[in-house]
Amino acid sequence: MAENHCELLPPAPGGLGAGLGAGLCRRCSAGLGALAQRPGGVSKWVRLNVGGTYFLTTRQTLCRDPKSFLYRLCQADPDLDSDKDETGAYLIDRDPTYFGPVLNYLRHGKLVINKDLAEEGVLEEAEFYNITSLIKLVKDKIRERDSKTSQVPVKHVYRVLQCQEEELTQMVSTMSDGWKFEQLVSIGSSYNYGSEDQAEFLCVVSKELHNSPYGTASEPSEKAKILQERGSRM
Repeated sequence: MAENHCELLPPAPGGLGAGLGAGLCRRCSAGLGALAQRPGGVSKWVRLNVGGTYFLTTRQTLCRDPKSFLYRLCQADPDLDSDKDETGAYLIDRDPTYFGPVLNYLRHGKLVINKDLAEEGVLEEAEFYNITSLIKLVKDKIRERDSKTSQVPVKHVYRVLQCQEEELTQMVSTMSDGWKFEQLVSIGSSYNYGSEDQAEFLCVVSKELHNSPYGTASEPSEKAKILQERGSRM
């Protein structure tokens, strides 16, 4: 196997400080020279201060969309009024929580939204930074979400309450927590107090059930269905 040997440069005249690459091989000296020139040029890294939170990314990432605010920021657009903080980071007065999905989209081209974030919030940021492809992607996601929501039928849970005639008014007036009166079914008299009969009723009430993990709980019971049918014929 061939071995790599470094060809050393001769010491430069003029003493200890003369010659940046003195005593180094030609290849190492060339690399050191490139490093020495980098601070004088434009750094590929950009530091952003978004709402007090710092983000570090590359110019290449921020320049994905040539029509975006971030592209103009990297080009030092004179028409773009953007200040820097004491660390040299660009100051952007926006929500850093929602900037994360925007920056990640520019990095890998995929829309990834944390479950705690709203799509509408990401859309606001995409529109602010004027990233056209991301705006379309988020709008499509919102339409897809809303379409699924609208297709879910409203489910109800039913209860059947037995009461006497004199208790009806109080029971109906004290219903709360989303319960609604559905049907009243007379079942005749079960009690006899002297000469007066106390009429008995079954009261059917219902409540909307949202995101129930139990499909059977959201359906009216067989008893409730029978009572509703009996009541509709009365």
